Amino acid sequence: MLMVILGLGLIVMHFAGIGAPGRWNTELFGDLWKFLLPFGLALLWWKIQDLSGLDARNAMELDARQKARRRQRTAASLGLGVARPDEPLRPRR
Repeated sequence: MLMVILGLGLIVMHFAGIGAPGRWNTELFGDLWKFLLPFGLALLWWKIQDLSGLDARNAMELDARQKARRRQRTAASLGLGVARPDEPLRPRR
């Protein structure tokens, strides 16, 4: 996401005429690559993350933690107490 923000910032600076990006040209074999480089790096980063499966694993772990917290809150609100994972939930006496 940082690379996308950087690329957008370069484009805004170019059109506003601020700093070095304001003086860059947009010819195909000129300075155009400087504008496109952050977007290309962002695409490369996202592709690597998708191929590694790290994002999917993190999302599954987060879902499992949220599910466990919901179960504990539900059990506590019903007055069942908190059970150990190997012990079934029983009502309190």
